[in-house]
Amino acid sequence: MSKISSRTIQTALLIGALFVVAFIAGRVTADQPHMRAALASLQVAQSELQQAIPDKGGHRVRALELVNQAIVEVQAGIEFAEY
Repeated sequence: MSKISSRTIQTALLIGALFVVAFIAGRVTADQPHMRAALASLQVAQSELQQAIPDKGGHRVRALELVNQAIVEVQAGIEFAEY
């Protein structure tokens, strides 16, 4: 049998620890509480705009379009960060 040096064991432990830290850091950033909160707020805004009286000189419609675009972008950002 070959003898494993303490230096090899230390290196293996260090590499293992780095993988664990990287995994944990990835999970923390993947949760994205602020992006998810923004998405929820945008969805509420979308609902409110849809229920608003339509006579706003086209501004309600434009605001709804922009909110819809923002929802798509936030969802894309969340999905991007999950990979």
